[in-house]
Amino acid sequence: MAGATLTEREEQVLEAVIRTFVETAEPAGSRTVARRHGLGVSPATIRNAMSDLEEKGFLFHPHTSAGRIPTDLAYRYYVDTLMRPVRLSSAEQRQVRRELEDGEGGVLERMLRQAAQVLGLLTGELGMAIAPRLDNVVLEKVDLVRVSSDKLLLVLTLGNGTVRTVYVELRGSVPEQALAALGTILNERLAGHALADIRETLPDRLRDAGAGNTVTTEFLNIFMESAADILQPAEPGGEDLLLGRTSVLANQPEFASGTQLRSLIELTEQRDLLKRVIGGREHERVPTISIGREHQDPLLAPFTLITAEYRLGNVAGVLGVLGPTRMPYEKVAALVEYTSLLLGRFGSDADVKENQ
Repeated sequence: MAGATLTEREEQVLEAVIRTFVETAEPAGSRTVARRHGLGVSPATIRNAMSDLEEKGFLFHPHTSAGRIPTDLAYRYYVDTLMRPVRLSSAEQRQVRRELEDGEGGVLERMLRQAAQVLGLLTGELGMAIAPRLDNVVLEKVDLVRVSSDKLLLVLTLGNGTVRTVYVELRGSVPEQALAALGTILNERLAGHALADIRETLPDRLRDAGAGNTVTTEFLNIFMESAADILQPAEPGGEDLLLGRTSVLANQPEFASGTQLRSLIELTEQRDLLKRVIGGREHERVPTISIGREHQDPLLAPFTLITAEYRLGNVAGVLGVLGPTRMPYEKVAALVEYTSLLLGRFGSDADVKENQ
C-alpha cells in the first residue's frame, strides 16, 4: 500500500505511535499514546485511527497484544513526510568533536575507525565507515629513488595528499641519466590524470616512450606489468570497511534473544554484503535512509541503514550506522550528518602515507 494517503489525524497518531515505540520498545496501545502525547482526543478515537492505519499497512499487531508496532511502510512515511530535521545542541556538537579528535594523528584508518566508534557510542547503533575510493584521485607526481643497483623505490604522490611507495625490481643496473629520463617520461605522460584513466590507457600512454633505448624500454615494460598493483592503491590499512563495537547494538531490546543476536553477528560477518550495500548508495546533501525490506536482502530486513558521504579533497567515502528499524531517526540522522562533516574537515588536513 505504498500509495496510501493519510488524514491529518492519522498522521498525528502514526507519529505518536512511532515515537512511543521508539522510546519504549513496547507495542503502543491507544491509552499509552493518549497519555504520552496529548493529542487532544480520546483513547477511543486514537484506537479507531490505529485500526485504520493497520488496514492501510502502517501498523501491525505483533501477537495478541492490544498494542501495535510500526511497519517498514510506517517508518518510510515518517522519514519522507513527518520527520523534521533537528540541529544538535552545542554540547552534543562538542562531544562529537571531542570524541572524533581522539582519532586524529595523520592516519586515515584511525580517524575512520574512531568515527565509527563515535557514532556507535552516541546513537546506540552499529557505527560503520567505508574508506574513500581512490579511482578518481589524480596522480600528481612520480619520483624514482635508487635503493640499490637493481632496485628502485617508485614514489607516487596523489592529489588527496596520499603518498604510495612501491619497490620495483630491475634486471640490471640503471644509469643515473637513464633514471632521470624515466622519471621525466612517467611524469610527462601520467601526471595530472586520474588513476582509473591511467590504468585503462597505460599501454597507449607509454607506447614508443622507450624507442631506441633498451634500458628505458625494459623498465617501462616492468612498470606496465606492475600497473595493477602500482596504480590501484590499497585502502588505508588494507581495510576499507570499518565497524564500531557490535556490543553497543547488541544491547538493543531487539537482540535480547540468542537467535536475534546470532543473526546480528552473522550480518556483521558478511563484510562483502555490507560493503556492497553501503558503498553503492547515492548521497545528496542529506543522509540517505533505507529501511527494512528496502534493502532487498533478508539479512538486512530487520535493519535501518542511515549513511552520509564525507569528502576528502576530490574523493569521497561513506559513514553511517546500522540499527533496528526502531530508532530515533531525526537524532541519528543529525549525528551521522554532523560527524561526516567533521570527518571531512579533519581528514582533509591529514597527511596519509602508505608503504607497501
